[in-house]
Amino acid sequence: MWAPDHPQATTVLLLGILGMAVCQVVAPFAWVMGSRVRKEIDASGGQIGGRSQVQIGYVLGIVGSCLLAFYVLGGLAYIGFVVVVIAAGA
Repeated sequence: MWAPDHPQATTVLLLGILGMAVCQVVAPFAWVMGSRVRKEIDASGGQIGGRSQVQIGYVLGIVGSCLLAFYVLGGLAYIGFVVVVIAAGA
């Protein structure tokens, strides 16, 4: 029997794709929403589908969040490096 997809399954997938490819700021939202929606699908006992979409969005959200953290830490390191170089040159 066919089970209808969770209403937010496509949203999680799109947020995961956008968080991975375009704007990493939305990746944590895919991660959090994906976790919640995945639990709701598992608790439904097969009445709600779309778990594979949610799982993909969830994983992409994790990877995008890691990239976001990497970019933020890299930016902070760059700013710190610039400040040290300017202070040493003055």
